[in-house]
Amino acid sequence: MRVIAQRVQSSQVIVEGRIVGKIGRGLNLLIGIAATDTATELDWIARKCLELRVFPTEQGDRFDQSVQEIGGGLLVISQFTLYGDCRKGRRPSFDRAAPPELAKPLYEYFVSQLRLSGLPVETGIFGAKMQVAIENDGPVTLLLEREAP
Repeated sequence: MRVIAQRVQSSQVIVEGRIVGKIGRGLNLLIGIAATDTATELDWIARKCLELRVFPTEQGDRFDQSVQEIGGGLLVISQFTLYGDCRKGRRPSFDRAAPPELAKPLYEYFVSQLRLSGLPVETGIFGAKMQVAIENDGPVTLLLEREAP
């Protein structure tokens, strides 16, 4: 699994001209699911996203609080293109990305694991064409990755 985690002041996702998910301060999570991923990888990344210390304290310590500690929101957007392999040719290959019939239940499972935190969790629409507006804070953007053994 791959996640691009972005610390945001706000973020929203629009589908067919309508806002379907919106958060204030928190994390925007773009997630890619590999064909080999299981609940083990998703659990690890969900916990990492919730506990990652990327928010400043009021005293100015730059990376000292997690999204849980600040009571922030999470906006989760599926993005199979995170598994695009551009090493050969001019068109990316998506062979390592999970097919939709496997990825969708894993995506829903990942979202449910984040919701257990009690934080506000918003989503895009799996498989839809989406426009994502991100007011990146910092900017702070991190790649989280956990591969199945």
